[in-house]
Amino acid sequence: MALIDTEEAARRLARAIASDLSLYNEEKIVRGIESDSLFEELSDEIEEGRALYKSRVAPDLYAHNFYDRALVDILVRGRGHIKSLMW
Repeated sequence: MALIDTEEAARRLARAIASDLSLYNEEKIVRGIESDSLFEELSDEIEEGRALYKSRVAPDLYAHNFYDRALVDILVRGRGHIKSLMW
């Protein structure tokens, strides 16, 4: 399989992986936000997603941190209603 070599496709893949994490780990996400330990709570899942993302995109695109940005956008940004020490 060819590596993804466009920014748009790399962003789309990053968001799809982050969306899957959100969909299948809602309880962990809520618990992690409430206790200010979101990234520790989901560390295994995040790293599994990162490995998948890295294996599918060209190295120069991986360096743009699209995956990390997608994690924040999808896992955190829409959950401001959850009480947290973070905000």
